[in-house]
Amino acid sequence: MVREDYAVVLDFLPNGYPNDKRPMFQREAIAQAIGTYSFALLELVPKKGVFLQPHEEVYIGSEKRDKIHHIAGRIPYSKLTGTAKAELEFVVHDIVVKNEQRFVNFFNKAGPLSTRMHQLELLPGLGKKRMWEILEERRVEPFKSFDDIKKRIKLMPDPDKLITKRIMKEIMSEQKHYLFVAQREKESY
Repeated sequence: MVREDYAVVLDFLPNGYPNDKRPMFQREAIAQAIGTYSFALLELVPKKGVFLQPHEEVYIGSEKRDKIHHIAGRIPYSKLTGTAKAELEFVVHDIVVKNEQRFVNFFNKAGPLSTRMHQLELLPGLGKKRMWEILEERRVEPFKSFDDIKKRIKLMPDPDKLITKRIMKEIMSEQKHYLFVAQREKESY
């Protein structure tokens, strides 16, 4: 699994979770965030006195961190706060747009999953016909941008929105195939 270097804050709880039974002085601030590469949902503990804002990008890599003390761990979608859930799709879309070339490369390099199924077909709203158009067009010349994809493929939905919808689907529920989100290990009880 790829280690995240950056995460975007979805929600910041300066006094920890409201349902935390510990006395106020023992609670620590918590930030719920999403990794910018493998879209892992993370629980971060900021350094003392640090106040984080939703949509703020923070460094969580292995070098010296300026705002984050430690990563408490990964969390499932179901444990996100209402605010974090409300911000999630906006943040994911923003990450997709900021990393356009990475996702354009997906359209250029996506391959078959089996003899009957192609990775492109996993994008919501993209069927066999559109998939074949993309495959034909990328043989002529690789796509350069989301706009290039839209211009060259007739009636193509916005590629950034297709990618965002797929990432949201992978984050929110169990999938047979994962294209963009790092899979969580199965939780054992």
